[in-house]
Formats: sequence, structure tokens, C-alpha cells
Amino acid sequence: MPSLRPVFLIVGLVLLVLAVAMTVPVWLAAVEHDSGWSSHAATVLVPAFIGAVCVIGARTAGSKFGLREAYLLTSTVWLIVPLVGALPFLWVDPTLPFADAIFESVSGLTTTGSTVITGLNTLPDSFLLWRSILQWLGGIGIIVMAIAILPLLKIGGMQLMQRESSDTSEKILARPRDIAAGLLGVYVGLTVACAIVLKLLGMSGFDAINHAMTTISTGGFSTHDTSMGHFDAGLQWAVLIFMLAGAMPFLLFVRWITGVRGYVPAGQVPVMLAVVAIGGGLMALSAWQSDQPAGDAIRHGLFNVASIITTTGFASTDYQEWGPFAWGIALVLTICGGCTGSTSGGVKIFRWQILFQEIQMTIKEMPRPHRVLARRYDGRPIDGQVAAGVLVFVVLVGLVSILGMLALAATGLDLMTALSASVTAITNVGPALGPIAGPSGTFESFSDPAKYIMVVLMLLGRLELLTVLVLFDPDFWRS
Repeated sequence: MPSLRPVFLIVGLVLLVLAVAMTVPVWLAAVEHDSGWSSHAATVLVPAFIGAVCVIGARTAGSKFGLREAYLLTSTVWLIVPLVGALPFLWVDPTLPFADAIFESVSGLTTTGSTVITGLNTLPDSFLLWRSILQWLGGIGIIVMAIAILPLLKIGGMQLMQRESSDTSEKILARPRDIAAGLLGVYVGLTVACAIVLKLLGMSGFDAINHAMTTISTGGFSTHDTSMGHFDAGLQWAVLIFMLAGAMPFLLFVRWITGVRGYVPAGQVPVMLAVVAIGGGLMALSAWQSDQPAGDAIRHGLFNVASIITTTGFASTDYQEWGPFAWGIALVLTICGGCTGSTSGGVKIFRWQILFQEIQMTIKEMPRPHRVLARRYDGRPIDGQVAAGVLVFVVLVGLVSILGMLALAATGLDLMTALSASVTAITNVGPALGPIAGPSGTFESFSDPAKYIMVVLMLLGRLELLTVLVLFDPDFWRS
């Protein structure tokens, strides 16, 4: 059996961090004399109490923390934290249905960015701030999971990020504590820089802080119903740059800042930028053919493609108005994703690189069955386990997307909405396609069963699918 004490200890610490984060909107509500500040304050007590009980009960844990504990911890944290994160939504707005609160919390923490809430301009600032904080916390949690946990679990080729404990020459920093501090420093630094730039370009201080948190986390929650369409061209260009920064490997920033040597899979960065440029050009062509001025077409094309690739989910305009070709580009790019080791979701660029390389190698080896070609990624050799993991992951994404589409269609949604909603949830992108939940719409009109299906898909996508599925294997629970 997996050792539960270290799992409870870390879950408790995470809940205590969440309780501290909850005090920020409480403080804002009190400063603005919002009558709902007492409700916000009450929500702090729940994670504080549960977290303290977990930490006190497990603080003397001497049990090992191995692979099985890592699997269990990853799933447990991402199931418990969204439930607690939904409390401010429920207590501040008692009219909000439970399904909507859970949907919004899961969408925030997984940095999906899909929303069921409209009339954002009329909501209390503390309510909007909590949505942004959820995405910001989810973003740093995703980076830690991608760099520290998923490589150990060998999830779809993520072991490329793993470094052997004896291989100190290849480490970015020698100690895990230094790595964590470096990642947090970069994450905070990018958020602050983004907020300052947005403020200097004309955003209000409140909007700048919120959009900085949801941009660097590649989450996409906005303080306005029209998302980035509410702001001018200069702000959209700035957000585009910071979205791309949030989708790059954060260890790469650590290496640039510290100057230390070490391996980071950076070969995915130019590929991601190339996909944004090509996809943005095609989108711009569609916009231009739909009578958009050339300058606006380029800006909207690049912005919305970058938002999809980085899985941020912002929208500068409703690109569905540009015709079926734009719809097709958006749907295809939804499964692409950003770089591994970043806050973005999707299949990820490095997995597509490995998959296409495996296809190429297989074609070359078919005429010569005894020929064996070396598999390499970013100049480093890779074994067959990596390619097999990538293939299994991509097939699972497709299979779960189809099952999700069928489940959503069974709730009464049209096929395009069901398909795009399933794909956007599993890839943590945000907007779907169709008249209901497109770039200018929300998921508010979805039935409660459809919202719960979306919640499951968002969590499966963020947990990289295999992390959850392995828990259903009976051998996992045996000694």
C-alpha cells in the first residue's frame, strides 16, 4: 500500500498556502467596504483547519515518498484543492449554483480559463481577484508538477525532464530547494513585469494585476466579458508577448538568469514560435478576407493563435466570424500546446516533435528491417520508452476527447459544440467553438451534467491522463 502520511502532509501544506492566499481578497473586500468581506473571511477557516489537521497528524511521518506516493499525491491535490477553492464563489454569491462554483474553481486552478460567469464588470473586485489568484496558484503548481513529479512518473515522454541524482553536472541547480526558489523567482518576476508593462500602457492597476496573473499562468480569466477585446492594440501586443513567455520552459529562464550550465529541452521554443507565426499568418489571411484591415487582421490573427497555442484562452475578437477556415485552424491548434516545463496545457510541442520523428524513423526503417536509427531529441539520445509514452499519451488524448464529445452530446449539445468543448477541456485551452461557448461566449448555458463532464475532462487534461488512470489499476494498491 502507498504510504499515506507524506501525502497528507503535503496536502495539508498546500491547503495552508491556499488559506493564506484567501486572505488577499478578504483584505481587498474590507478595504473597499464590501459587505461580503465577512463571507470571504469565513472561507479562510476551512482550508486553514483542514490543512493544520493534516500537517499536525502527519508531521512525524517517517515513511518513504516513492513513485506510488507521487501518483497518489498528484491526483489527491488536484481533487481537494478545487473543492476548497470553490468556497469563496459559493459564500460570496449564494445564488451561484454548486456546479458553476466547482466549474469556475477547476477551470481556474487548471488554468483552462473557461467560464460560466457573465457580467464580470458588475462583480465585486474581491470576487474577480480570487479567480485570478486561483489561476496564478494553479500556474506555479503546474510548473512544479511538470518539472518535479511528472518526469518521475514517466508520463508521455516527460522523463526527458528528469535528471539522475548522481548527474550533478547536468543539473541547472544542485539542490531541489534552489530549483524551486529559482522557478518561483522567475514566475513572480514575470508576473510583476507584466503588471508594470500593462499599467504603463494604460490599464488600471486592478486590471493590470489580474491580467498579469492570468497571462503568465496562461489561464485566460479576464475582468471583462469581452476579454482582451476590451483593451486597445498596444495592450494586446504586450499580452501576446507575455503569453509566449508563460508558455516557455521556466527552467530556461532560470538558466539565463543564473548563468549556470545545464540541460533544458529548449528545442521546442523555436518550433512553438514558428507554429504561432504560421498559424497567425493563416488566421490573419482569413481575417483580411473577411474585410478586416490588414493591420488589425495581423494583430488579431497572431494574438488569437498565440492564445490558443499557449492555452491561455484570451480573445481579442470573435474569430469565428472569419469563416470555416478560421474554425478549422483554431480546432487543430487547440491540441498543439506550448512547451513542457511551462504553465501551458495541450499535448505539448516536444511530444509532437518526438511523435513526428518516430513516424519518420519508422518510414525509413520499413524498407530495411534490420536497420536501426538512433532516436535523438534536442541533441540527446532517447530510448524507445519515451516514444512509446508519447504515442500512448496522444492516443489517450484522442480517445478521451471522443468519449467526452459523446458524453456532452448526450446532454443535448450540438456536435460542433460538444467536440470543441471536449477538446478545449482536455487540453486546458478555454474557449470552444460554436454559437454557445465560442470566443465571445461562455459555458453558462451548459446543463449541470455537461458542466460536471467538463470538470472531469479539465482535471484529466491537467493531470496528463495516465496519472489518474494508473490509480484504477489493482496492482497499484498492492504491496
